[in-house]
Amino acid sequence: MPENEDVISGSPGFDSPKKPGRNKYAMACSFLASMTSILLGYDIGVMSGAIIYIRRDIHMTDVQQEVIMGILNLYSLIGSALAGKTSDWLGRRYTIVLAGVIFFAGALLMGFATNYPFLMVGRLVAGIGVGYALMIAPVYTAELAPASSRGFLTSFPEVFINFGILLGYVSNYGFSKLPQRLGWRFMLGIGAVPSMLIAVGVLAMPESPRWLVMQGRLGDARRVLDRTSDSAEESKDRLADIKEAAGIPEDCNDEVVAVGKQHHGEGVWRDLFLRPTLPVRHILMCAIGIHFFQQASGIDSVVLYSPEIFGKAGITSDNDKLLATMAVGFTKTIFILVATFMLDKIGRRPLLLSSVAGMILSLLGLGLGLTVIARSETKVIWAVALCVTSVLAYVALFSIGMGPIAWVYSSEIFPLRLRAQGCSMGVAVNRATSGVISMTFLSLYKAITIGGAFFLYAGITAIAWVFFYSLLPETQGRPLEEVESLFGTFLKWRSTQRALKEKKENKGNGFVQLGNKTS
Repeated sequence: MPENEDVISGSPGFDSPKKPGRNKYAMACSFLASMTSILLGYDIGVMSGAIIYIRRDIHMTDVQQEVIMGILNLYSLIGSALAGKTSDWLGRRYTIVLAGVIFFAGALLMGFATNYPFLMVGRLVAGIGVGYALMIAPVYTAELAPASSRGFLTSFPEVFINFGILLGYVSNYGFSKLPQRLGWRFMLGIGAVPSMLIAVGVLAMPESPRWLVMQGRLGDARRVLDRTSDSAEESKDRLADIKEAAGIPEDCNDEVVAVGKQHHGEGVWRDLFLRPTLPVRHILMCAIGIHFFQQASGIDSVVLYSPEIFGKAGITSDNDKLLATMAVGFTKTIFILVATFMLDKIGRRPLLLSSVAGMILSLLGLGLGLTVIARSETKVIWAVALCVTSVLAYVALFSIGMGPIAWVYSSEIFPLRLRAQGCSMGVAVNRATSGVISMTFLSLYKAITIGGAFFLYAGITAIAWVFFYSLLPETQGRPLEEVESLFGTFLKWRSTQRALKEKKENKGNGFVQLGNKTS
């Protein structure tokens, strides 16, 4: 295979300096890579409605329903665990292709399923594909994007998860008109179509410049950076930072250089878990924490079991439940689009903290409404309205902060050599927590009432707010190679951030004074 096959040839000439804008080439690549997240979103959305008809066609108990709904998240652990090593070996781009191919096979198996075990096999295969997709899309985008728009571009995976959920809801409504034995099979099987389109489309993308440097392919990395940076100067600075992180001398400008085994992924797990430095330990705590709380807040219970929740709120018709669920999908999609434009303007922390605070209030409102309805013998209109409003407010607030920021933040805080496996650990925790939440929701609400379940989620989300406020530094606008310096002091990260700011200001003032003397 020719060395430059992974790179789209040609680099733009940089003219006179101008105000940085959105790099359209980086945006297009990030857009295409992030489309793999549609696979997870579609599965979440489509299963919420398809299960109504699957239960009637393939008779199952409540426990079996919980398992079939949530097991894909646990199966995705296999994919996310393998994806880190695979992406260091094959490259980020071909790992995205592999994710699409695996999900394609899983979607076909689910569509042709004739019984419960057959359906479980399809969920296994599709889950592995989802695990690969969830881990690799944010990593690729974070490594490709310039610092000025990294938050915007790295939020794309969450945008497409939401878009996939919406597509799943629309698919449910559209195919619900077919005969029962065909309708749910079309709902699940049609997911094979986008997976193959994505796999083919990704072949037009360049490889991650940071992965290319880790392989010693400096010439290829330079060409990709020229096309994905806001200026020629930024391209050179990014390459110098990446070379320094990879242990390559700054003055080395060869097309291809030899690199040590450690840059091919060896020893990463040791540095993550057995002998982590204080910054790595802090980073790992933040990455695992943000992914755990994203799912422990109950988002999958709301999205997967929307028809069940609306049923408990007094909406009885299957058609009305699916329409109300589509409103959830539209709300999530609209607000995630708003979030993408705010991440690089407002910052990660303000959006995250305000989002989580609003989620707490929404969960309390939902718990209150469902409790009132459960204890009333007649229909309480205000409580029904409170439930519907609280669900829509909850998914909107989740989508504007907690949803995208978990992926953005975890993909930008790990050092270069640890990034792939570190992000795979975050994804593993995310999917494991999601699996536990979605596979226990029915049992949980039968044990402590459905209102009590959402009060519990509100309590967990309140703990999340304290965790985020105490431990997560702001990363907005910083180069990836500089982010690690923010970590290592845990609760005292604010003093570290102030010291770094003062150091940078003093350095800048020194240059100004030098310039004044020579002018």
